[in-house]
Amino acid sequence: MTKLPKDVEKFFPYSGARPHQAELIETIFNALKNKLSVLVEGSNGLGKTVSALCACLPIALEHDLKIVYVARTHRQHERVVEELRAISKKQPVSGISMRGRREMCLNEKARQEDIDAKSFMEACDLLKSTGRCPFYRKIEDETYEYIELRQAITLKPYKASEVRRVCRKKHICPYELLKASLTDVDVVAFSYLYVFDPMIRATLLKTLDRELKNVILVVDEAHNLPETAVEIASGSLSFYAMKQAELEARKFGYDDAEVFFRLLREETLKTAVSASKEILVAPRIVTDVLHEKLKVDDAQSFFERIHSYGIAVKRALLSQGKHPRSYLHGAGSFLLRWLETSSDDSFARLVSKQVDLENAEVFKLELVALDPSGITYPVFSSTYSNVVMSGTLQPLDAYAKITMLPENTIRSVAPSPFPRDHVLAVVCLGVTTSMENRTPTMYNALVTKIYEVVENTPANTGVFAASFDVLNALVKAGLERILTKPLFLEQRGMSSRANEKLVENFKAQARRGGGVFLGVQGGRTSEGVDFPGDQMNAVIVVGVPYAEPTPRVNAQVNYYESRFPGFGREYGYVLPAMKRAFQAAGRPLRTPDDRAAIVFLDYRFATRYCRGFMPEWIRCRMKTLPDENGLLAQTVRAFFASG
Repeated sequence: MTKLPKDVEKFFPYSGARPHQAELIETIFNALKNKLSVLVEGSNGLGKTVSALCACLPIALEHDLKIVYVARTHRQHERVVEELRAISKKQPVSGISMRGRREMCLNEKARQEDIDAKSFMEACDLLKSTGRCPFYRKIEDETYEYIELRQAITLKPYKASEVRRVCRKKHICPYELLKASLTDVDVVAFSYLYVFDPMIRATLLKTLDRELKNVILVVDEAHNLPETAVEIASGSLSFYAMKQAELEARKFGYDDAEVFFRLLREETLKTAVSASKEILVAPRIVTDVLHEKLKVDDAQSFFERIHSYGIAVKRALLSQGKHPRSYLHGAGSFLLRWLETSSDDSFARLVSKQVDLENAEVFKLELVALDPSGITYPVFSSTYSNVVMSGTLQPLDAYAKITMLPENTIRSVAPSPFPRDHVLAVVCLGVTTSMENRTPTMYNALVTKIYEVVENTPANTGVFAASFDVLNALVKAGLERILTKPLFLEQRGMSSRANEKLVENFKAQARRGGGVFLGVQGGRTSEGVDFPGDQMNAVIVVGVPYAEPTPRVNAQVNYYESRFPGFGREYGYVLPAMKRAFQAAGRPLRTPDDRAAIVFLDYRFATRYCRGFMPEWIRCRMKTLPDENGLLAQTVRAFFASG
């Protein structure tokens, strides 16, 4: 067994390393020693969080570097703090997790308004500058309580939620306290946006008083990063926002803007009604309105003027003590971005039509980024080192190319820490969710196989369908009627809070004989929640979640084909589906003590092509089951009986 490097050993907080954990730590540590980046695929249960921290800390402390740990969810940020606390029992280390200004805010006057993040920031600044935020006053006055809390944060790791609770009692702004403390701690845990959104990053680095070259960046659950990067670079302007910008312009006397937004809405609506869901449009769909309808030649100056109108509206509202929401400002920003990227083939332009929860049609003009590296490369190329980790990253070369990690990045696939007999992984032949096979007969067969797994699983079973269409078809085929355990159903458009409550109730059902969770691959639950122990003994992946081949998806495939000849379909269509499927498959496994059955209900997972994208820990255990009555039930029953 590999021994921990001596410099790392003094930070490792546990009595012994998990299987293959020492090798992972050594890989990361050696890369950082040589100022290299590292790309690691490792399953749940390996201890990736504490491994990365222990490998980074000796390098960071020696070279006066800041460790910035980014992940998708607050739970992952808090996990960083929990591991730092364990480390701090051996070596003095400090760290904080950070949440957004709105989530940390204690001022009910600011929180009661439903406004976007930028407007909230402006409202916050207004309250502070006019002395109307009692929580900020103690920061400004540097009271004894404030100084005492700031010193406490340097002595041990703190979660953002804990800081907020303490600050509520002492009437101190938790956001400003954490912000002021960023320079004092060894490790900070954020969402991806703090580092990868260019505007937020500039503010962060100023607050940290650091350049990226003085940062070791750890990216956890990194399979999410390409999608997040695309979202950061993309934008949209809804027809509702156009109408509100038109009304705002009328109210404040900006006649040219009022006419423009009315005409833009009318012209794009003509395109939208002809589309079933979305249609690609040329960049000139916007500028033609200016040139042909308004006889304006200089689009840049016109859109800058609209943007300046928005700034004037915000200032007027602020001077009246109102929240500074301006549709002209937001629309102006979007139009300038549209113009700026008009000759950039790494963007697609769309008019889209969607149906909201009340069955009303929602139209949008969209600017869709096709290249995540436009967001990731400026970061990855500037840091001291990057540690990029996830349970589903293969093929690693594809990920490195898509995100433009440094060419000398070390690539590593960590062996599974799970004993071989703790995981059953099977693919069932004879079933599929491919479009041409979505018949009542096929859905009945899928429901039967789900029933076989559920009835032979000790407690909870998770079922993750390829899409909501497949999920609804399973329900229609009688899934709930056939089950003897209660069904917990994820619904399209479900709020975050409602979803959390559903998951909480499902987990609790494990103590009452078990239940069945039915959700979708790529959803909140299939990627953001762990279900150790009896919370999910078995997981069923129903179908391969290939995206509908929409104009947006086809544009992505075509762009990647131009950038990576021969790999466009793989990078733009296949890989996102594989990531969603295998993320869902890993939900039941959190520690090496967990035992789980993983069942793929689609013969396509058995093909050589799909197997090539599987995480190693699944591929090495995968068995193929012929389509025989009762064989799946027998296999699952035997697996759980053996434990």
